[in-house]
Amino acid sequence: MSQRIILASGSEIRQKLLKNAGVPFEVQIARVDEESIRNSLLADGASPRDVSDALAEQKARCMSQKNPEALIIGCDQILEVSGAILAKPKSVDEARAQLVHLRGSRHSLLSAVVVYEGGAPVWRHIGQVRLHMHSFSDSYLDAYLGRNWHSIQHSVGGYKLEEEGVRLFSKIEGDYFTVLGLPLLELLSYFSLRGVLEK
Repeated sequence: MSQRIILASGSEIRQKLLKNAGVPFEVQIARVDEESIRNSLLADGASPRDVSDALAEQKARCMSQKNPEALIIGCDQILEVSGAILAKPKSVDEARAQLVHLRGSRHSLLSAVVVYEGGAPVWRHIGQVRLHMHSFSDSYLDAYLGRNWHSIQHSVGGYKLEEEGVRLFSKIEGDYFTVLGLPLLELLSYFSLRGVLEK
């Protein structure tokens, strides 16, 4: 019997990526206070990279305590611009302010994945993508938010690259899967090396 794989995330896109790649997995959503952990880490001077890694690890650890025999995948994604971290927008106005802030400049997405087994981390990776945003007009921005708010309200930065959000960008440097929140190629390589996936 092959080892159970549990994704400790409710993200539909992460689930879809694993499913499309033929990875057998279960979903058990880790209940952690991300905002509190993030604020505590930032108050201690943690870098955006460290914050994404710590949040991914916390989610994996939480589920590994309940399922010590399984491989637990914990994930987190951070948007960093000029050293600051943006959180998910809580309103259309907040999404608009974020996009105005990002407009015409470059920002980074950091996607961390940590795998736990037996209550301890056994593998981790942080993917980074640099995204260059167009200097789009206010009228386009307002129309974009009107069409897409329902879809993007849980997306940091106010966009989804797999949807109309791709029109906001002039250049993307890095891996597409990392943009979607899961460094998939690296994770699949690890599972293959472990013998969890056939190669």
